[in-house]
Amino acid sequence: MYSTPWMSDIVVGTMRWGVWDANYNTSNYQRMIEKSLELGFTTFDHADIYGDYTTESGFGEVLKIQPSLREQLEIVTKCGILRVCDQKPSHYIKSYDSSKEHILRSAENSLMNLNTDYIDVLLIHRPDFLMNPDEVGEAFELLYRSGKVRSFGVSNFTSSQIELLSSAVPIGVHQLEISVNALKAFSDGTLDQCIKEGIVPMAWSPLGGGDFTLSLNKELTKWSEIFSTTPQVIALAWLMQHPAGILPIIGTTKEKNLVKAKDALRIQLDRQQWYSIYQASTGSRIP
Repeated sequence: MYSTPWMSDIVVGTMRWGVWDANYNTSNYQRMIEKSLELGFTTFDHADIYGDYTTESGFGEVLKIQPSLREQLEIVTKCGILRVCDQKPSHYIKSYDSSKEHILRSAENSLMNLNTDYIDVLLIHRPDFLMNPDEVGEAFELLYRSGKVRSFGVSNFTSSQIELLSSAVPIGVHQLEISVNALKAFSDGTLDQCIKEGIVPMAWSPLGGGDFTLSLNKELTKWSEIFSTTPQVIALAWLMQHPAGILPIIGTTKEKNLVKAKDALRIQLDRQQWYSIYQASTGSRIP
């Protein structure tokens, strides 16, 4: 029976672990994976394109060395973007591909690179204007019945695009930008849809790049002093308080930032505190 797997309240993002930033070696990957698990962060977010199609394999080297780790964690990965890079000489322009053939091929590549025989959640990375929902549904059905993918979702879709795709395939996860600096999902129906349809929202860039306005930083700092933590932790706690059950993706390359992020799990803002942060972000009072 299809169901979305359990995922940790905080998701660990791997986008910057490889050549796009930290350039981890296998020992670095292993240390961050083990530290994340120690903190209770068992869900790891990937995409086939991260590190120009190399970060999945960097992570997978750890699972090759320590295969027992696989049952301790959940892997989310994404497909559907054709990225122009040296690793893909056939890609001459950035584009999107949600064809059955591409989804199946991408899933097989991710399985091989990650050194696993199943993916917990496979997401379509970006909306494809040429998407045929029945074709996507056929691809997922094959992957699900073979045990290679356990659940399915999307990333950066609109509510109408999710509604369309839901006619052909069960969507369990929606990954999108949500933060104190990116408030659109609160009012455009996206999070309403998640609650109504039982879709798990995952927030990328949950700190909005950390570039807070003076008024927002002042508000976050005020509450951080009251709760004895940092403004960044308050921003995470604020996000996680929404009834849709938002799971923030922490895209750090430093263990100390993972440790700090866990502090968000203990903080409970009341409604006035929550709205004070919302209004500091918008720069105006609510009606």
